[in-house]
Amino acid sequence: MSSYYYNPHQYSPYQRRGLGDAMKSFFRSGSVLPWLLIVNIGIWLCICLASLVAWLYKIPIEHVESLISNYLAIPAYVPKLLDRFWALLSYMFLHFDFWHIFVNMLWLYWFGRIFLEFLSSGKLLKVYLWGGVFGALFFILSFNIFPVFESICDEAYALGASASVMAVVMAVSFYVPRYTLNLFLLGRIRLIWIALVYLAIDLLSIRHGNAGGHIAHLGGAFFGFLYALNLKKNFLTLRPLKRLFRPNPFKKSAQKTTTYRYTNDELYNIRKKQEQEEIDRILDKISKHGYDLLSKKEKETLFRKSR
Repeated sequence: MSSYYYNPHQYSPYQRRGLGDAMKSFFRSGSVLPWLLIVNIGIWLCICLASLVAWLYKIPIEHVESLISNYLAIPAYVPKLLDRFWALLSYMFLHFDFWHIFVNMLWLYWFGRIFLEFLSSGKLLKVYLWGGVFGALFFILSFNIFPVFESICDEAYALGASASVMAVVMAVSFYVPRYTLNLFLLGRIRLIWIALVYLAIDLLSIRHGNAGGHIAHLGGAFFGFLYALNLKKNFLTLRPLKRLFRPNPFKKSAQKTTTYRYTNDELYNIRKKQEQEEIDRILDKISKHGYDLLSKKEKETLFRKSR
């Protein structure tokens, strides 16, 4: 099986356009990825503005963050969650610390771009949201099951996009495990190894602080792995039910079917010419509009031919 190799300079819109034009192209691509970044950053800026107003009126910033966490972060205490059920969604867009949101959005941008090279924008949104939900469930269950969290369960909260981002990282890494990144100082590394190292760090860091956050990451990783596995193995579809509604394979069809095969040089050359014309069209589109505006099918065609 061949490996995918990602060269950031190959088919890059930065070759012919400036950074500003590239960013415009990214946000006009119609993908859900820019909107996920905008929503996360926008909410963080609103919190920063609220903290500034609190500082001007000599209100402790801790009180502001506590109030926001109480209504938007996910609580480990189940009765609180039942009163604030919307927190199951809102917590995955909530950040207080600059470095927290910076690292999360950076990873979401990197792996989200790779995700969209192989899968649709709708699937990215699904993985982000369900990864966050699974992260919340892992957090809540762990704090209500393990005795070590018994004393802090009533006051524990989780927030941030980390579980959702972890789901995206794991989904694309297990979907295309041989995809290769060329990292500075480290050289070429397969995507799957980056994801596994990231996962191991979270697992080993649980007992050294921010246990709830690391456990939520594992929940997101679990969903990302299941999602990628389902895309490859298709084990979550209702195959037995589908078989009941399939046409009888032993019943002869009234219509005759014709099978077309490339059996001579002429037809083979026609097919190769059509394929080359399609590649030329895609490359011409890249030169005019940039790689970001290619459709999913066009990107797949380009990657298949590059291999």
